[in-house]
Amino acid sequence: MNIGKTKSIVTGGKEISVQTGKLAKQADGSVVVRMGDTMLLATVVAAPDAKEGVDFLPLTVDYREKYAAAGRFPGGFFRREARPSESEILIMRLVDRALRPLFPDDYHAEVQVMIQLLSYDGVNNPDALCGLAASSAIAVSDIPFNGPMSEVRIGRIDGQWVVNPTMQQMKESDVDMMIAGTAKDINMLEGEFREISELEMVEAIKIAHTAIKEQCQFQLDLAAEIATANPKREYSHEVHNEEVKTKVYEFAMEKCKEVARMGLANKAKRTELFDAIKSELKATYTEEELAQVGGFVSTYFSQVKKKAVRWVMLHEGKRLDGRKFDEIRPIWAEVDYLPMVHGSAVFTRGETQSLTTLTLGGKMDEQLIDGATFHGTEKFMLHYNFPPFSTGEAKPLRGTSRREIGHGNLALRALKNMIPSDFPYTLRLVSDILESNGSSSMATVCAGTLALMDGGVPVKAPVSGIAMGLVADDGKFAVLSDILGDEDHLGDMDFKVTGTVKGITACQMDIKVDGLPYEVLIQALEQAKSGRVHILGKITETIAQPNTELKPQSPRIEAFNVPNDMIGAIIGPGGKIIQAMQKETNTTITIEELENGEGRVQILSNNGDDMKEAVRRIRQIAFPPQVEEGAEYQGKVKSVKDFGCFVEILPGTDGLIHISEFSWEKVGKMEDVCKEGDVLKFKVVGKDPKTKKWKLSRKVLLPKPERKEEAPQA
Repeated sequence: MNIGKTKSIVTGGKEISVQTGKLAKQADGSVVVRMGDTMLLATVVAAPDAKEGVDFLPLTVDYREKYAAAGRFPGGFFRREARPSESEILIMRLVDRALRPLFPDDYHAEVQVMIQLLSYDGVNNPDALCGLAASSAIAVSDIPFNGPMSEVRIGRIDGQWVVNPTMQQMKESDVDMMIAGTAKDINMLEGEFREISELEMVEAIKIAHTAIKEQCQFQLDLAAEIATANPKREYSHEVHNEEVKTKVYEFAMEKCKEVARMGLANKAKRTELFDAIKSELKATYTEEELAQVGGFVSTYFSQVKKKAVRWVMLHEGKRLDGRKFDEIRPIWAEVDYLPMVHGSAVFTRGETQSLTTLTLGGKMDEQLIDGATFHGTEKFMLHYNFPPFSTGEAKPLRGTSRREIGHGNLALRALKNMIPSDFPYTLRLVSDILESNGSSSMATVCAGTLALMDGGVPVKAPVSGIAMGLVADDGKFAVLSDILGDEDHLGDMDFKVTGTVKGITACQMDIKVDGLPYEVLIQALEQAKSGRVHILGKITETIAQPNTELKPQSPRIEAFNVPNDMIGAIIGPGGKIIQAMQKETNTTITIEELENGEGRVQILSNNGDDMKEAVRRIRQIAFPPQVEEGAEYQGKVKSVKDFGCFVEILPGTDGLIHISEFSWEKVGKMEDVCKEGDVLKFKVVGKDPKTKKWKLSRKVLLPKPERKEEAPQA
């Protein structure tokens, strides 16, 4: 029986099919998207009407990976999927940021988009399909939407751009970029790079947009064949009062422009002055009038404030804090601020401040990741914390927010490729935002660089980050460097760019309006580069090069490869040998098998002598020296027998000192002259041809007693 409608499109040489009308038919819209044997179910449901008093879009995007999709059991005691992982949350954010600007401004009904991974083939990455799946579900519904939109991943292998590369191809790629947009514009991007140029980044965006346009038209063609997708539902979620609007605009516009012209660097002072205008405006109404139109007054005042600030920027070239469009706020930084951590830095730019700490650890400190599509460990972590006091607010703490996870991930991607692959430590950076007025994630990148260099991590190059903004109206536009929080809120773009002097290492862009011409994007990137280089100068003024030595309190690690067939000998039966070594040398020793057939030994210690002893013992086992006949050795007695004692020549190699070779004097019982654990010096004198055991002699190293002369007979 043929159920539902299925259409296909080829993107990047791979066929993608979208099926609707077969699963989840009670949702307003649902589709199954498939590439290879990777399949996603996306559904969307919108409430019939907006809730009373809601003046925004209550959009929720949820993405979950079913472990069954990859034939795996969830970890943990309950063996079922629980709260979303960080990777799932990051995918939710990508889709949310691409969808949200495309709903009508006056549409305030609650919308829930849910995406589930149903099947995973280990080849095609599902996150590259999530944007297409979500938009397709909306396209086949009757929910108002200014899309469709789509999302693709761009990689680069051997200089060639690849659309939606496979998992294996991504291991070889020097670019990992997710790009979303409509047939007309790009409205979201996020990625990490190995120091690419601004022009290369624009080239990648153009290639992605070609594929996005094709997928948007594909969705329109699909929706045209679905009866329930047309027409879209009618709604009326906003009521306006033109009389109040006119009064607010006439009363407040010039007053707000005057505050915007003052160029006040202090956010609290600006807020106080804008609030004073609003209070003065409300005072023109009676209490009875405010009870009826107070909501309109607040709404229209916010609009006036936004328009006034933007007008002053575009027509008078003045920013809220008095800076030029390409000017960076004052910066000061300090390293080695905390005496007992492994590395620390304070980075302050304007009214944004990050205190970042570095912790170094060993193999046992790596983060275990147990997801449906990935199972392994991560040796570099970056955690971003945004406490309410950083903005002068008192709010309850309810765990790590999605925003904190997203900002931390962006900073991590900015720094990760600058850490040498052979650096043996596990790294954890923690950025605590102590003040915030824009660009706190970029402050985290700068503070993270400083903390790494302070801690002695040999980064390939320092990295800085800058947040760019855009204001565009009536054919005029201004690109703003190092935006304030207010400029982010009132502007049309939030474009974060991180990189070294050589090139870009990560980026994240959200566009809030239709249309970003490529010439504006190129100007923003070039302006960002100048700001980035300026900030890098401040970083290198603080610390020019990574410290050559670790902090005294930092753990020491040595790592080296050993033959694979010697791993068992190092560990010993039931772990006996490695456990004894760790106890006796006060070290932590880990061994893992590598893909090249060798084993990797890592030793962590806080004491140099302990480290040397542990290395010596492991190397003796892994690379045993050959016993030389005629050479002298010293070793422990392993066992005592009636006919002699067995002594360790080298680790894992024993030999026999026969009772007749123990001393020049005659020995009656071996237990009378030695016991297990005694340390003896001896010489290797040969090998028994039958037992293949080494024959040892102690007495040849002892002085031979003089022979006593017999007394003459009488």
